[in-house]
Amino acid sequence: MKKGSNGPVLVNIGFGNVIAVNRVVTILTSASAPMKRLREEAKKVGKLIDATEGRRTRSIIVTDSDHIVLSALQTETLTQRLMSQGSSEADNESK
Repeated sequence: MKKGSNGPVLVNIGFGNVIAVNRVVTILTSASAPMKRLREEAKKVGKLIDATEGRRTRSIIVTDSDHIVLSALQTETLTQRLMSQGSSEADNESK
């Protein structure tokens, strides 16, 4: 991101899909039954965003607007990307 830019910091969540770093509340693995129920509830209320491009869901991202975003990337991969983007954002703000 350019120095002095005030736009949102975005991170790639797979297949060219991006999400704003400051909107992410948590990243969860998708294997457990409670996560499957979370996904079904979000689908019922229209707050499910599928960014898997038909691949297997490996991570579930919860946003501050209660949207549920499905990603085909591993939770660890997304965490590393978010942390590196978040730290570069903090570096830019301190300059």
